[in-house]
Amino acid sequence: MDSKELEFTKMVEAYKQTIYKVCYFYSKDTDEVNDLFQEVLINLWKGFDSFRGDSNIKTWIWRVSLNTCNTQERKKKSNVSTIPLTMDIDLYNDTDVKSKQIQMLYNRINRLEMFDRAIILLWLENMSYQDIADVMGLTVANVTTRLFRIKEQLKSMTNN
Repeated sequence: MDSKELEFTKMVEAYKQTIYKVCYFYSKDTDEVNDLFQEVLINLWKGFDSFRGDSNIKTWIWRVSLNTCNTQERKKKSNVSTIPLTMDIDLYNDTDVKSKQIQMLYNRINRLEMFDRAIILLWLENMSYQDIADVMGLTVANVTTRLFRIKEQLKSMTNN
């Protein structure tokens, strides 16, 4: 393995949970999440050489992950048929109280518009408003306003 591959592997290892979180926000289907994860890795690899370090690597990974998932979501809406592959892993079958609460929150978040989902996901990751603004291409003031509205919208939702 050359140094570029080793560096990329270390980066993926360090941020794979972040990538999975983004993918999980776009699908509850295990196969689809794994497909999204692979697409994100492909796009990260394609852009790895051109990443100049102007921004934080975590911010770059978030942006690539969100853009990839958004693109795949748009493609999915164009009714491209797929054949699901089977895997013996279930990331979403936790039954403890905390997991159920998190699932209820994710269910509410998934009813938001795609852009708002991305913003709240970044906020839930304890990213600063400035980092969220950088990832989403917004101003900090816009992030503040949007987060307030999103939180109010989530509070008013029922768990249906």
